[in-house]
Order: sequence, then C-alpha cells, then structure tokens
Amino acid sequence: MDAAACSRVLPQINLSHSDHRLSTSGPASFRSSKRLLVPKQLTVSCSTPIDKGNDMFGVSHCSKKNPVGEIKKDRITRLVVLPLYPQFSISTTGSSVRVLEDIFRKDAYLSRMPVSIINSWYQREGYIKSMADLISKELESFSEPAEVMIFFSAHGVPLSYVEDAGDPYKDQMEECIFLIMKELKSRGINNEHTLAYQSRVGPVQWLKPYTDEVLVELGQKGVKSLLAVPVSFVSEHIETLEEIDMEYRELALESGIENWGRVPALGCTPSFITDLADAVIEAVPLATAMSTPQTTSEVADHDPVRYAIKMFFGPFLAFILFFSPMIMAFRNT
Repeated sequence: MDAAACSRVLPQINLSHSDHRLSTSGPASFRSSKRLLVPKQLTVSCSTPIDKGNDMFGVSHCSKKNPVGEIKKDRITRLVVLPLYPQFSISTTGSSVRVLEDIFRKDAYLSRMPVSIINSWYQREGYIKSMADLISKELESFSEPAEVMIFFSAHGVPLSYVEDAGDPYKDQMEECIFLIMKELKSRGINNEHTLAYQSRVGPVQWLKPYTDEVLVELGQKGVKSLLAVPVSFVSEHIETLEEIDMEYRELALESGIENWGRVPALGCTPSFITDLADAVIEAVPLATAMSTPQTTSEVADHDPVRYAIKMFFGPFLAFILFFSPMIMAFRNT
C-alpha cells in the first residue's frame, strides 16, 4: 500500500499546548489521500486545546509511526479515540478498543491517562444531514428523481455476532437509515428505500438481506432506477470503488435496472468533518482512566522523577544495608 493510501483521515491540529490528542482508528479501507483543513472550532471554540491527530489502524499497520510511543513521548495527558466507523460493532470499534485497552493495561503511564472513546456517531445531526445532502444531490442527476429506489448498502457482519454476542450493529444501522430517511422526508423527498449488507466472506451466515441478492430481486420486480448509498463507509476504497461501482453495478444492469447511480462517500465533506470536530470537543471533558496500573513499582518506573530517585538512592541504600551489620559489630568490639 502506497504512502497516499496511508495518509491520515483527520489532520494534525497544532495549538499552543500539547496536552491533548485526537486519535482516529479504522481499517485500511478508511484511509483518505486528502489532508483536511483544521475545523475552526477546534482552534477557536475548544476551551481545552487539542494538539495532534494520530491514526491507530485496526487492520493494516502500514504506518511506520508508533502512535502509542508518540503519545508517551509527547507527554499527552488526555486522549480522545474517534473510530471512523459510524455504527458500533464488536468486530470493528469493539475490536480496536479491546486492543487499545490491552495496551493501556500493560503500561503504567497509559493506564492512568484519561481517555474518552466515541463508540458510535451515526445518530449525530451533522452526519445525518451530510448523508441527506449527498443523497438529494445525486437524485437530481436522474431524469425522474421521484422514481429512484434509494439502496443503502452496509458492510455486513456474521449473524452470530448479533444473535449470540449481542452486537448492536444491526439495530444501529437500521436506526441510522431511519434517521436519514426522516431527514430526506423533511425536505420533501419520499422515495422508496431498502437496506442490504455486502462484503460477506466465508461459509457462515452473515446479516441479511445480501446486497447482491437484493439487486437481482429489485430488477425482477421492475425497478428501473437505483441510487446506491454506501452507508457504513466514510471514504472511497475497494468496497465502494470495486465492489459497488463495478461488481454490483454490473449485476444490477444485468438484472434489468437501467439507470444506476451511486452516492459518494462522505470523505472531506465540510459539514461532516465539522461534526466530527464537535464530537471530539464534546468528548474531551468525559475522559477517564481506562484501567489502573498493576503495581506501585510500575508507576515509579514510568515516572521520570521517581525513577531517577530510585536509580540514584537505590544503590546507596543497598550499600548501607549491606555493611550496617559489620559496622555495628565493629563498634561493639
């Protein structure tokens, strides 16, 4: 993967202090090759300065930087973790958070650091309105916008995650679609819509209905115009550019759908980025320590002052304790 694909989704935010950091986490497919302008409210309205942004990749570790090492090196005192998954799933945000918790638990310095994790943000007004803006704009490209079927395609997860492990992903996705359609209806857009899940792999059953099967069914039912909406993705990648734009488009046309359109991923949409910035600002005061260090000695080893005292006086005290019995015996003779 080239350097452009590994560039961060959110920019560095450089202010007068360096005591807070924003961290973004997501799979390799969420990378963006664009650098974004710093949202104004992060530099003006934020009462507690946010200094830097780091990627903490959940799938492909193509970045040469070590974000955890940089956090310690820069003496960051509070951390906001912003997963780039709108909806929560144990396989995405949950997996990333578990890795983060494990890293923090084993490190005395990090275990005491206040951390705020934004588990999901699909219900945020800025996100919902940004999605509605993109959909309404693409509908205008059709000759008869009111006749277009709005086809939401989300990344699937194994069905067992939802039924056996209690993953809220399906419920959150359905609520997300409801909120987007509610916003569209408030604008006078009352198109029919449906939701399906893509990108399944392996022999196990995933969330249904499957995108490929629904496309065939819609064609058989006589749907002629369809607008695909990649609802669980925030930037363009293989699952939008190849899976949707090429594979699903070809399948749709073969199935009888004549007019195909696709809503672009949110990417650098200003209203979307502004809303993410608001989410970070709201999360900063909520930061709390993720865990406690295992032993007092671990704390001392990661505190520079206490470590220096320990290293300087340790040998001296050992010397005194070792020779004190001999000194006392010599004085008693």
